[in-house]
Amino acid sequence: MRRYIVRGVPLAAPRLGVDLLSSLNLVATLVKYLSIAFLLPMFVAVGVGDPFWPFLAAAVITLGAGLLVQTVTRNSDRVGIREGFLVVALLWLLLPAFGALPYFFVGEGSLSRPLDAYFESVSGFTATGATIVTDFGDLSTSLALWRQFTQWVGGMGILVLAIAVLPRLRVGGRYLLHSELAGPTELERFTVSIRDAARRLWVLYVALTGIAILVLSIFGWTGLDPAMDVYEAASHAFTSIALGGFSTQATSAGAFGSATQWALIGFMAIAGINFLRLYQAMVQRRPSVVGRDQEIRLYVLLLLLGSGLLLAELVGTGVEAGEEAVRDAVFQAVSIMTTAGFSNADYAAWGSLAALTLLALMFVGATAGSTGGSIKVLRHLLMGKLLRREIEQAVHREAVIPIRLSGAAVNERMLRSVAGYIVLYVAILAIGSIALVIESRRGGIDVQAFEAIGAAAAALGNVGPAFGFAGPLGSYAPFSDVSKGILIALMWLGRLEILPVLVLLTRTYWRA
Repeated sequence: MRRYIVRGVPLAAPRLGVDLLSSLNLVATLVKYLSIAFLLPMFVAVGVGDPFWPFLAAAVITLGAGLLVQTVTRNSDRVGIREGFLVVALLWLLLPAFGALPYFFVGEGSLSRPLDAYFESVSGFTATGATIVTDFGDLSTSLALWRQFTQWVGGMGILVLAIAVLPRLRVGGRYLLHSELAGPTELERFTVSIRDAARRLWVLYVALTGIAILVLSIFGWTGLDPAMDVYEAASHAFTSIALGGFSTQATSAGAFGSATQWALIGFMAIAGINFLRLYQAMVQRRPSVVGRDQEIRLYVLLLLLGSGLLLAELVGTGVEAGEEAVRDAVFQAVSIMTTAGFSNADYAAWGSLAALTLLALMFVGATAGSTGGSIKVLRHLLMGKLLRREIEQAVHREAVIPIRLSGAAVNERMLRSVAGYIVLYVAILAIGSIALVIESRRGGIDVQAFEAIGAAAAALGNVGPAFGFAGPLGSYAPFSDVSKGILIALMWLGRLEILPVLVLLTRTYWRA
């Protein structure tokens, strides 16, 4: 950096408000780490006799690109909050680009086109679960596993690991961890450094995945579910803990037995809980913190309410009955609300009440600090408290009514942030829905208004399956290339929770 002398005092040269080289250096470092992830499907490919070169080539290209940019920017290592915005925005565009390489290199089936491969990869890394695949027979064993693994890496994988191992992130690490624990979470609940917090969350994430693999594998070993083997157990553990929803089967969880489906319900529900609270309950052995958390109580209540409405529709219309009706209703309510996106039945045939219930659950989301997407239960809870205060103050105009969450006062800045986020979310959803309708009509594709809203909500909320041809047993493949671009942008915005992208579009961000 050039230096200037003013009255004998050396001063640093003026710079932009954001350190672009430092941001690129960190992005390159994280991209470089992604090359390690290709080893898992490569070893599986060798073991089952699939071609391994697509994963090897992808790993070499990813590592080479990361090292090249790292070398060019090697003297830049300052990462603060400003740089954090740019890092996460670039990261969730570039990781899917390199992650799509194996799909492209295989060059066959549903994902042979570059745009389709990128769509599937974005859906994977953002843990959305919207798929282009129309024939699951096109996917080899190793390629299907890579598709599953991308959701685990994106769920709470590579970025949290980077925070845990990179000593140079400092204050920027706090923002990056906030970006992974989506929603207005409070990292202050940890009395340790951000790096230690990231390490503990990473260990918890890996441990929950390991438990899920073991439980699902036991079902296969004991004969409770003959369709479940270690490969399927690992594949679905990756995507259930990450709340991604990709499956190796065309019928998703419907291809497995009732025991597996109930287990997936449990894992999805647990993964939808704030990981900070899970750490306190499971590792620090303070389970009472879960019961005292207002957000978690509302989360459970909404899951029960959604399940009850779906069950009433199934039983009332005679579609299903008994244990099957209960299981299917609970499964779909948990899957859609947590934004996991698995399906165990074709809910498109359930009726209008079920469709409206599922659409409403897409807007709820899991708790803040989980691997889920959408608006989050905490924001709904705070917005409800804010509206209640406005009603009370309309009667008692001079009253000062603080808003409390689990006994603690919530500052006004957070309340404004919550209200602003919900307004932005709805506005972007409306714009995305209108754009899908316009583009679909231009391309001669039959997309109804409800289906467009569902597809936009599923993409922006990182839910996955929607309605119509993009429903639980369908595919997003019929959408035009422009529509797929719109959906990619919505998935990206949803994964970043909108704000980082809008910040990058402001003039003040780039000023000193």
